[in-house]
Amino acid sequence: MINDLKTPPQSPLQIADQTITTTTTAGTKIAAEADATSDRKFSRNYDVMQIVLRMICLSASLISVFVMITAKEKSTISVYGFDLPLYSKWSFSGSFEYLVGVSAAVAVHSLLQLVITTSRMLRKSMAYTSRNHAWLIFAGDQLFAYAMLSAGSAATGVTNLNRTGIKHASLPNFCKPLHSFCDRVGVSIAFAFFNCFLLAVSAVLDVVWLSN
Repeated sequence: MINDLKTPPQSPLQIADQTITTTTTAGTKIAAEADATSDRKFSRNYDVMQIVLRMICLSASLISVFVMITAKEKSTISVYGFDLPLYSKWSFSGSFEYLVGVSAAVAVHSLLQLVITTSRMLRKSMAYTSRNHAWLIFAGDQLFAYAMLSAGSAATGVTNLNRTGIKHASLPNFCKPLHSFCDRVGVSIAFAFFNCFLLAVSAVLDVVWLSN
C-alpha cells in the first residue's frame, strides 16, 4: 500500500515540458512588464512634450493679442500737396479683429489643455481618458490651426495693402507715416503663423498617441 501511494517518477519529457512552460510564463511576464514600462515612459514623454507645446502656444497667442490690440498711431500724410491727418487702430479692420478673436480662442484652448494635461501628469494618469477624447483634442487642434491660418492670411492681405497701396489708384503707402502701427501688426501676424505651426505639431503628436 505504501508503494502504491508513492508518486511515480516523472519522465525526462515531462520535466522538459514543465521547464518550457515555466520559462514561457516567466518570459511572458517579463515582456508584459517591459511593455507596461515602455507605455508609461511614452505617456510621460508625450505629456511633457504636450505641456511644453501648450505653454509656448499660450504665450504666442497672448503676445499676438497684446501686440495687436496696442497697435495704434497718429500721423499725417501728404496727398497732392495737402497734409492730411491720419489715425490708425487695429479695431478699424475686420481682419485684425478676426485675428485677435482667433488668437484669444487659441489661448483659452491652450490654457485648458495645459491645465488638464499637467493635472493628469501629476496624478500619473494617461493624457487622455479614452481614444474618443484623443480624437476630440485632435479635431480641436486641427480646427484652431486652420482658423489661425485663415486669420493670419486675412490680416496679411490688409497689411500688404497698407504697405504697397493700390496700383493705378491714388491710395498711398500708409505704412510710411504709420510705420510703428504696421510693425506691430506684422509682429502679431508672425506670432499667429507661429501658433498655426505649433497647433499642427500638436495634432501630429495626437496622431502618434492614437497610433500606440
